[in-house]
Amino acid sequence: MKEIISSITSKGQVTIPVEVRRHLGVTVNDKIAFVIDSEGAVRLTVPRYANIASLRGAAGKLDRQLSWKQMQQIAREDRLEGMHEAN
Repeated sequence: MKEIISSITSKGQVTIPVEVRRHLGVTVNDKIAFVIDSEGAVRLTVPRYANIASLRGAAGKLDRQLSWKQMQQIAREDRLEGMHEAN
């Protein structure tokens, strides 16, 4: 394990050292997340989707539009299929 020290400014800002930025693969304007676990330890991570706009296209796209009824039927079939696979 390696410890890298950084200071907190009077405004609560922290400069993330270059070695940490490289390790996380973050650059200017990227988002980071501070995760506090149940034991109180804090981890610094990179959220996969930083905001709702970044989700666009993540699930692919359909060849055609589906009605609400069609989407419900597909969801039911997927749920039943998942139940059968679990048994």
